[in-house]
Amino acid sequence: MNSEQLLQEAESLKETIISDRRFLHTHAETGFDLTETKAYVKKKLEEMGYEPKDCGKAGLIALAGGKKEGKVFLIRGDMDALPFKEEADVDFPCTNGKMHACGHDMHTSMMLGAARLLKQHEDEINGTIKLMFQPAEEIFEGSHDMIEAGLLENPHVDGALMIHVMAGMPFEAGTVIVSAPGVSAPAADYFEIKVQGTGCHGSMPNAGVDPLNAAAHILIALEEINARELAMNEKAVLTIGTFHGGAAANVIPDNAVLGGSIRTFDEETRSFIKKRMEEISVSIATAFRAKADVVFGSGCPTLVNNKELSECADKYVKELLGPAHAFSVAQLAAMGGGSSKSAGSEDFAYVSQEVPSVMLALAAGSPENGYKYPQHHPKVKFDEAALTKGSAVYAYTAMRWLEEH
Repeated sequence: MNSEQLLQEAESLKETIISDRRFLHTHAETGFDLTETKAYVKKKLEEMGYEPKDCGKAGLIALAGGKKEGKVFLIRGDMDALPFKEEADVDFPCTNGKMHACGHDMHTSMMLGAARLLKQHEDEINGTIKLMFQPAEEIFEGSHDMIEAGLLENPHVDGALMIHVMAGMPFEAGTVIVSAPGVSAPAADYFEIKVQGTGCHGSMPNAGVDPLNAAAHILIALEEINARELAMNEKAVLTIGTFHGGAAANVIPDNAVLGGSIRTFDEETRSFIKKRMEEISVSIATAFRAKADVVFGSGCPTLVNNKELSECADKYVKELLGPAHAFSVAQLAAMGGGSSKSAGSEDFAYVSQEVPSVMLALAAGSPENGYKYPQHHPKVKFDEAALTKGSAVYAYTAMRWLEEH
């Protein structure tokens, strides 16, 4: 297909894609509770001539092509936001106490743009393109839920692509960076450490068991895992983000709860840290006459980029955008910057564990142009100039891969 023509077609959809993005932005919803978001996406797809199907608790899938024999390529756009109030300086803020601070409104609107492009070129698709509109990425549950509901079958998916917009990148909006083969996003695990003591009057600590004291010692001790138990090449982050216990200054509470997350780049390190967390927490609590229980909640595995697909994606985005606006991680490293690994986890990892997959980063706002806040910040903004490029990359990469496979 003609890359220049596709870019022009994407550019002609600019106002429509921006309109979609702003509706989604001002109606931000979280987790699986995407009532307005899902209804909007479904309606737009139906207006284009698709027959979207529910998938899992709040996901949608739609099929483009299928008129020619061939493989199946999946493109993913996540739809959920974050549960905090927006403070960004934009003319279209969300006022319901939630915010698209990770750019998923950009992803979903770019996917709708790609759906329009694919519908215009449906007769040219050598196989089938499966569009995945996913909920609950921020809590690492949506992708797994859709897979359990049959996402990767009927028809069976042979390859998959995700795009993530990035604020604060020192590149022109619409520039794409292709992940290197191998792991590009760490596994994630959320956890709670529940410490049970015995409450008593603050003036008589000897009459009880102080869970705050035990929890404080657990918090400090967990830092030793990174400092003394991991080798230099075993990269990991263990963060305690919450510490709750007590309600009065003169009362020793009955219990305390620590909450946090782990990021690891391989499964062996992941398992080791979880094992040591339990051993340390239980042992220290026991030393202080308390009890501790470590509970691991939602999480996701590592995101693995397939070597052949990564190389293909690098070739395709350069064809589409030109070498000045498309880079591989290897190129950036040779230029003195760039990394193949992000510290942020991504639940598209579940897809990457099942089928050959690749993750692309899309620059959506540089610091010198006023986009200085990072993802997940209440003041973060994204440059809408990236939207048409993102839509074209979704459509072109999928069509070219099917053309060559």
